[in-house]
Amino acid sequence: MAWERCRELVREVYGATAEFPAAERFGLTSQLRRASVSAASNIAEGFARLGPRETAHGLSLTLGSLAEIDTLLVVAQDLGYLSAATAAALQERRDMAAKVTFGLQRKMRARIPA
Repeated sequence: MAWERCRELVREVYGATAEFPAAERFGLTSQLRRASVSAASNIAEGFARLGPRETAHGLSLTLGSLAEIDTLLVVAQDLGYLSAATAAALQERRDMAAKVTFGLQRKMRARIPA
């Protein structure tokens, strides 16, 4: 479910950033898109590795990418690239992805041998 939530966030981020100014193509647009793709990719990479420790590490990286997205959305709104409503919708999607990722990370950490 965490991977699916991150994929949904990717779609939403790509849609929202399509409206950003062309001058931001290699700046904020790129950073937001890369962070969203990274969130989903780190989950996939973590599960592709063997063992709960590696999976938990991938989930930790995902949470870092989601935190980055949080800040980037605030900056985008501050610069007037996102309306308050769009920013709130994206934050809600990001928050849901973070919630399920954190829960999954807790499960994986509980499986790590002492």
